[in-house]
Amino acid sequence: MLHGEPSWSYLYRRMVPVLTAAGHRAVAPDLVGFGRSDKPARREDYTYQRHVDWMHATVEALDLRDITLVCQDWGGLIGLRLVAEMPDRFARVVAANTFLPTGDRDPGPAFHAWRRFSQETPRFHAGGIVKGGCVSDLSPEVIAAYDAPFPDDRYMAGARQFPMLVPVTPDDPAAEPNRAAWEELRRWTRPFLCAFSDQDPITRGGDRILRKLIPGAEGQPHIVIEGAGHFLQEDRGERLAAVVADFIAR
Repeated sequence: MLHGEPSWSYLYRRMVPVLTAAGHRAVAPDLVGFGRSDKPARREDYTYQRHVDWMHATVEALDLRDITLVCQDWGGLIGLRLVAEMPDRFARVVAANTFLPTGDRDPGPAFHAWRRFSQETPRFHAGGIVKGGCVSDLSPEVIAAYDAPFPDDRYMAGARQFPMLVPVTPDDPAAEPNRAAWEELRRWTRPFLCAFSDQDPITRGGDRILRKLIPGAEGQPHIVIEGAGHFLQEDRGERLAAVVADFIAR
């Protein structure tokens, strides 16, 4: 499973037990700069390509095969690149509130507002950001868990840089590699399922494009998960995990 910003394994306390109970191995790596991973202190150490390369190396180091990719937010921006670049390792994809942007289309006002906030806010409150992306109430303990990897702003380089790495113009450094990935995804015929939430203003409508452009999405039991915001793993994690387990069993 590849998850998005903030990408910490706490999001999966609701999902992993469901998947392992169904007999599956669940691998949920923290992206570099998040969770318990190393956190380079310079913002320029974080690039889109480096995140792809880091995850590419993780898949190879663990020799993961027959992968069911479950990707949300940046998990899709990185994970769909991996599917395109090492397709033989992936059996199927579940895309949840994510996309693969090329900078050829404006991402919309909700994303631009988030990007401005991420750069201008004096305090990048991780737990508060996750709470703001959910429709359910998070307990103080859960919010504190999201905050724990970031004791002060010195640890926030990756978190603050992430929104700036999304290609929003056609000449962005990631635009051409993402276009190349789309050429491969347009030929992807293995099962591809969209499981978006009903209350995410940032990725709303992205599932329609994925379903239209990726051949493997045709005829799949796509679903809209109700009662969930951007971080649907937190809002309806058990439901999402059950959808994944059912999809694998098909």
